[in-house]
Formats: sequence, C-alpha cells, structure tokens
Amino acid sequence: MRLVLLGPPGAGKGTQASAIISKYSIPHISTGDIFRENIKKGTDLGKQVEAYMNKGLLVPDELVVSIVKDRLTKEDCKEGFLLDGFPRTVNQAEALDEELKNMNLKLDKVINIKVGKDILIERAIGRRICKNCGATFHIKFNPPKEENVCDKCGGELHQRDDDTVETVEKRIEVYHEQTKPLIDYYDKKGLLLNVDGSKPVEEVFNEIIASLEGDF
Repeated sequence: MRLVLLGPPGAGKGTQASAIISKYSIPHISTGDIFRENIKKGTDLGKQVEAYMNKGLLVPDELVVSIVKDRLTKEDCKEGFLLDGFPRTVNQAEALDEELKNMNLKLDKVINIKVGKDILIERAIGRRICKNCGATFHIKFNPPKEENVCDKCGGELHQRDDDTVETVEKRIEVYHEQTKPLIDYYDKKGLLLNVDGSKPVEEVFNEIIASLEGDF
C-alpha cells in the first residue's frame, strides 16, 4: 500500500504513521526524521535544513525531492510505503507523481488529518521529547510517570526549540499558505481521505483503517 499522510504540524501524523506502518508492514518515510538526523550529525544538508526549520519555514523543494526520490528506490519500498511530511507543496506532489510514474507505481490513498489551530498550539507547546531515545510525551495528554524523565529509558525530556507559540503559529500559517493546496490537488484525483484528528488517537486510527479497508 502506497500512502501519503497530510496534516498541519501537531496533527498527530507521527503517532498515526507508527500505527499504520505496523499494521501494513511498510516503511515510514518521514522527511522530518531524515532532516533531524542530518542536523544531529551536523551534515551539510542538516545545516541547510536547520536554517529553515528554526524560522518555521519550509525546506526548498529541490532539497526535499532529491532525498525522497533516493529513498523510494530502496529495497524496503517495493511493497509500499507511507510518506509523512512529503509532499508539502503542489510542486513536490507533481514531482512525486512523475517519479512514481517512472517506477510504474501510483499512490493508493492520501490521508488528511484535520485539526483546529488552538488544539495544534496546545499540543505543540506541551510536547516533550527524550534526549536519549526520542520518545515523545505531552505534559497534559501523555505525561511521563516522573516529571521530565522518559518512561522508556530514563532519559531527560526536553522541549524542542521550535515548539514555541510564535514558531508554531508560523508553521501553521506556512502550512495553510503553501501546503493546503495539496488537499484540492489530491481531492481532484479522488485520492483524499479526510480524518478528524481532534478525536482520541485510537479513534482516529480506527477511522483511517476502516476507510482504507473499505477501498481495497
């Protein structure tokens, strides 16, 4: 199954992605994860990407497209994949369509998780991430058993530098300006699946799977 996951920052894409790839045994291709890994390692790509991310801006298409194209050629993508964080613009979507066409492949569905602005801000500023293993918690919705200590490995939890109200608002603004047109793009292709992301995690997942299973 070849899927794309859409939704504004903080919509819960990462959580749903983990559940979806587990159920269908397909790789999770997250441009955000790829970017953060490069930033952590201090690569040239990481330095370029970091400058954009810290300002809440989107990374230029040419950088993102080249990374995703290379990833799709890997062996584990032969039976399908879940793209998370890409495409973010219509130009990227067109580039993806062209690449898949060259590979004699096509997308099966585009999952669009919808969440209101106030909820997105609350989710982002309350998010805490383990410095050691990367596990994610939330001070209100999914708090650790011990404050600022990871339940999984005992590592220290921290707040990402870009999880501030100002940066989150900027990310949402950029999303609506540049990424939202993708919804119309994929809707016209008959690929769009809208899901209410404000519901509990399990309900959102069940709605996604029920809709996917109904189409296949």
